[in-house]
Amino acid sequence: MSTKRDYYEVLGVEKSANADDIKRAYRKAAMKYHPDRNPDNPEAEAKFKEAAEAFEVLSDAEKRQRYDQFGHEGLRGAGMHDFGHMNANDIFSMFEDIFGDMGLGGIFGGGGRRGGGNRPRRGYDLETEVEINLTDVIEGVNREVEFTRQDICEVCGGTGAKPGTTPEICSTCGGSGQVAVRQGFFQMVRPCPACNGQGQIIKEPCPACNGSTRSPKKRVIDVKIPAGIHDGQVIRVNGEGEPGTKGGPRGDLHVVVRMMPHELFRRNEDDLVLAMPISFTQAALGATVEVATLNGKHELTIPRGTQHGQTFTIAGQGTPNLRSKRRGDLIVQCFIEIPNRLTERQAELLTEFAETEDKNVMPHSRGFWDKIKDYIAGQ
Repeated sequence: MSTKRDYYEVLGVEKSANADDIKRAYRKAAMKYHPDRNPDNPEAEAKFKEAAEAFEVLSDAEKRQRYDQFGHEGLRGAGMHDFGHMNANDIFSMFEDIFGDMGLGGIFGGGGRRGGGNRPRRGYDLETEVEINLTDVIEGVNREVEFTRQDICEVCGGTGAKPGTTPEICSTCGGSGQVAVRQGFFQMVRPCPACNGQGQIIKEPCPACNGSTRSPKKRVIDVKIPAGIHDGQVIRVNGEGEPGTKGGPRGDLHVVVRMMPHELFRRNEDDLVLAMPISFTQAALGATVEVATLNGKHELTIPRGTQHGQTFTIAGQGTPNLRSKRRGDLIVQCFIEIPNRLTERQAELLTEFAETEDKNVMPHSRGFWDKIKDYIAGQ
């Protein structure tokens, strides 16, 4: 189950909110929580990134429909940006068109992707998830991971222009993507309004990407998952994120590992815990039983007088440590089962046994009934 907050709650809008409502709510949250306005405040930075993630989904019609129908789980492999590992100014620049009319490109960190002129910029990181089972943790496993990312348009080669044509240098900014705006005594740099900070004008957009230079593309890669990995840990795959701009390198792909529950074992760090039922006669008389492990069977001796909830350790039958590869232990916890139905013979034998019971050899029971007797006497 996801621990993320509801995206509508994050932005403070109703589910019926339109695109303008969502844009206004995001702008308000981003301005409030931007790290430049809240220095050394990790909580504000986390809320800023949370708002950016919510806006990315709710401002995209397809992602919003999937989220409304399936929640956070419906966005797996949908090319989501990994806002948790991104720089705040890079996040700000992703949606700079929302803030451009306010002249904020030069306030927070000197502008973003569009306001950065011809400077190369690294592509955005992406995040997806992969499921594995407990057996995969023992030796490690390779998994195919499928995800969608915004890739360079194959039709125009990333120029954004219709094949056979080329973009023209913007005459307003001379190709820098920035213009200086004077406000009173201050001069601020903001994205060029003529080219939206791109430094060039596309008169005939590419019909495939509509001039955006990018188009969604599915990709399948093989990811090695190491032995001993835990639920929620992340594997970084270098260079599998979105392409950079102006010759910048690609971002990375963050693969979040999700562990499917096992029908028998529960994991506790590097140990495994097995809840095993035994009969009251096995507990009283002792027994040798076969215990299931991830590597097969193991004989375990249950000593006489075993108590309900008592644990026994089988060394080296847990999961390997991610770093040292040393395996943890299997912890077997015994639970005594009481039969619901007895035959007449069984009832006779238990009755005979009850008549022979010596409460003096059962100190826990004796102590309990002594307390009951003292309590009643004191009333």
